[in-house]
Amino acid sequence: MRIVPVVSLAVIAGLIGLFSQAPVRAENPMIGNHRAVYDAGGLLVPWTSWTDALEREMNWYQKCPIENSYPRFVYTTFMDGDYQPEKDASFIPAMQNGVGIISYLKYSAWSAEKTGKRNPKYVEFARYMGDYIIKESLTPDTGKYPLFPHSTGTRAKFPQPPDSGTQADKPYEIEPDKGAIAAYALVLLFDETKDRKYLDHALHTARVLVSNMGPGDERQSPWPFRVDYRTAEPRGPVAANMSFNLRLFDVLMDHGYSEFSEPRAKLWDWIKHFQLPALKDGSLWVQFFEDHQEPDNRNAWAPLNLARYLIEKQVPLDPDWQKDAQALIEFTIRSFTSIRSGVPVCGEQTYDKEPWGGILSSYGAVLAMYTKATGSDEYKSLASQALNYVIYATNDDGCPRENALATGRGGWQEDAHTDKIHNFVDAMRAFPEWGTRHK
Repeated sequence: MRIVPVVSLAVIAGLIGLFSQAPVRAENPMIGNHRAVYDAGGLLVPWTSWTDALEREMNWYQKCPIENSYPRFVYTTFMDGDYQPEKDASFIPAMQNGVGIISYLKYSAWSAEKTGKRNPKYVEFARYMGDYIIKESLTPDTGKYPLFPHSTGTRAKFPQPPDSGTQADKPYEIEPDKGAIAAYALVLLFDETKDRKYLDHALHTARVLVSNMGPGDERQSPWPFRVDYRTAEPRGPVAANMSFNLRLFDVLMDHGYSEFSEPRAKLWDWIKHFQLPALKDGSLWVQFFEDHQEPDNRNAWAPLNLARYLIEKQVPLDPDWQKDAQALIEFTIRSFTSIRSGVPVCGEQTYDKEPWGGILSSYGAVLAMYTKATGSDEYKSLASQALNYVIYATNDDGCPRENALATGRGGWQEDAHTDKIHNFVDAMRAFPEWGTRHK
């Protein structure tokens, strides 16, 4: 695995300045599936507008074969450009479908606002993902985490077996934070459809989380990264992603479930007084991705998504939201950024700094949201360049690749699609004009 050197914000800003003064290249390189296009100042622009590229992509997925009651990408993590499963049969049902629900619901609302009409297929596909989670991908109704979403499994299992752990999960292990992602998405799906089964399962998941919540301190998060769902035996004392546990408690409180007030307060206290100060050394920002288990593996996804939540909620969540969001962004830039094809990009984690589609679009979206919310332009060019780079992974027919490092089709579906669409929607809500710019 190739480790890319960390590049400071000052260096990145300088490079952007250099590129903005450079002449347009006579022979533009390939980025992803397209020849790079630059503006008059030498900065990368999208090969087509974001709006057009996203529409092509959503249309491509609408044609995905439906088998066993679900589109194939709902139960397959590794899928090629012909909708065929790739060799690796491992699967990340909670994360992939949780962020997929968020993406499809956000895109549905944004598209309806843009066109004046709603495409019911987007909500239908969100329901496919929600139904898979609650019908096919829960632990047995026993043990310490009963009927809890599986973090990993094997494609085309209906349902997932009790010992479904794959990738870096052991058999019978789940990741509590991935259950929170799935449950939060199910609440949003209930809000859209009014189908009570989604809210009921989200409530159950939240209650299981509360029953297994620990105190949290400078050495451990309130939930471990992995647990054996039968016994709650932990593996990995720190799980960096606590923002979706917080989102889940908050959204359920908004629905009238005050029982989550006390655990929510304890969780926020830990985030504010232990996790945020740990940005100095990254010790409480380790472990998130399902295919890694290195105990010192810091990641960009968790700080970016906490920053997103602070930007969304602002003072009611955190009176210091702007300072804290910037600290999270600076930690990410300091730890995970590099230059690819002349573009400043963000990688995933200490042990994989490649600019995969999910993390790089998250980075671009959060920087755009911060720029809009604060009126400060220091990250604006970084945001648009990152998202322009991501869009080069999309083929003419809408089939995306998992990143824009090379030509190709398909791959890891969370990076190619489900954890990407909602980020572009967030960025276009911040700067609508970005969605229509093109060569």
